[in-house]
Amino acid sequence: MNTLLSPDELEARLRAIGAERYHRQHPLHKAMYEGRLTKGQLQAWALNRYYYQAQIPRKDATLLARLPTTELRREWRRRIEDHDGTAESPGGIARWLKLTNGLGLDDDYVTSLKGLLPATRFAVDAYVAFVRDRSILAAIASSLTELFSPTIIGERMEGMLRNYPYISEDTLAYFKPRLTQAPQDSTFALNYVKEHARTPEQQREVLGALEFKCAILWQLLDALDHAYVEGHVPPGAFVPETP
Repeated sequence: MNTLLSPDELEARLRAIGAERYHRQHPLHKAMYEGRLTKGQLQAWALNRYYYQAQIPRKDATLLARLPTTELRREWRRRIEDHDGTAESPGGIARWLKLTNGLGLDDDYVTSLKGLLPATRFAVDAYVAFVRDRSILAAIASSLTELFSPTIIGERMEGMLRNYPYISEDTLAYFKPRLTQAPQDSTFALNYVKEHARTPEQQREVLGALEFKCAILWQLLDALDHAYVEGHVPPGAFVPETP
């Protein structure tokens, strides 16, 4: 792409990437939504996804340290608080532990990361490094998967409550706030990249950042599918109890 896109054309390209590459299309997500996963497979998903959730504040903190304006720093500080919580309110990480606990996993085991798939650690660490090392524009653009997250969150909540009797609305406490937080986050990020991607090179960087983030999220489900659906659990990783 060597032609400069208008801001609206750039947004259309970004949304097309999400339609094609966002992990809502992954077979494991569809199996989860349709009620075809075992409790052990759901445990493995929640356990591994915890690492992603727990690293989001670290990822955002690496970006916060580089942001040049008060407005941007306030925006990214709010995102960190959304996940880390405050003295008055628990954040997304604490709410995710409600999910793992509700699925029968011990908090100490989850937070120890002892059962993590190596591929999960590798993919999430790659995302943190991307945000730390790439330009501010690319780092912000990589967060634009949040444009598409309300749909997948709604599907997860509806499918889990319908198909898995051991899951309650309290178990899914993480997801409800994200239905409002994610659109707020993505609107800010989208407006930023539309304003600041002013050359074809910068626009390619923005599109590539979103493709990279979609690949990370897809890889997380690929690793789970390989280990817990196809049955190739690597040594040291979580092994569900036999029903």
